[in-house]
Amino acid sequence: MIVEDEPLAREKLAACLRIAAPKAVIAAELASVAEAVRWFRANPAPDLVFCDIQLTDGLSFEIFRSVSFASPVVFTTAYDEYMLEAFQSNGIDYLLKPIRQPQVAAALAKFQSLADHFSSDYAARLRNVTHDGAKRRDRFLIRRGAGFHVVKTADIAYFFTEDKLVFLVTRDGKRHLVEKVLTEIEREIDSGRFFRANRASLVSIDAVERCTPFGKGRLALELTPPSKDPVIVSQERAAACRIWLGE
Repeated sequence: MIVEDEPLAREKLAACLRIAAPKAVIAAELASVAEAVRWFRANPAPDLVFCDIQLTDGLSFEIFRSVSFASPVVFTTAYDEYMLEAFQSNGIDYLLKPIRQPQVAAALAKFQSLADHFSSDYAARLRNVTHDGAKRRDRFLIRRGAGFHVVKTADIAYFFTEDKLVFLVTRDGKRHLVEKVLTEIEREIDSGRFFRANRASLVSIDAVERCTPFGKGRLALELTPPSKDPVIVSQERAAACRIWLGE
């Protein structure tokens, strides 16, 4: 779906989309906030929206305040001042005009990558992996003095790295050294419950108390128990993080 009030820009974007995704169907080409609101209220949400920000009757963010839908949005604009609000409004990419073919192709590739990862059959694929013999880790064996201590995965708030060592923090705030790397841990635990926020943090969904914008499309996660350092999600991971928190 395209929301663009300049006919030439709308025509050029449609042409770029037909080249980049020849099998895709453009569900609608609209020119105003009012048109878009009426369309969303009367039709199923499209898979992807390309949306200009400054429309003839206001900013396109009014669409998202008027109707609720889950479609990811690629924003197109001549201004960079709206980037933060764009990524708070279903945004997965932000293209500056004049729009060119490589920009559109890259945005579609990003959308496809997210769609593949968070597609409706993702849970089914995970179940198939489990049935094939892979079992999600439900506990960790932690060294304590001369012996070992068992920590259930359900009791873990988050993992983090410090000075090249990996620690887990339980819900009661206790910290334990883990003799594994984060990438290995990430593969072994439930991706629906834990999210790789950045290179140094792997957090449980139950530990996230608040999610706030942190500039340049990034997000800041407030955890319980509080983390020693701020947990910042990059712009590239922000959309996936919002999907994870919402689902």
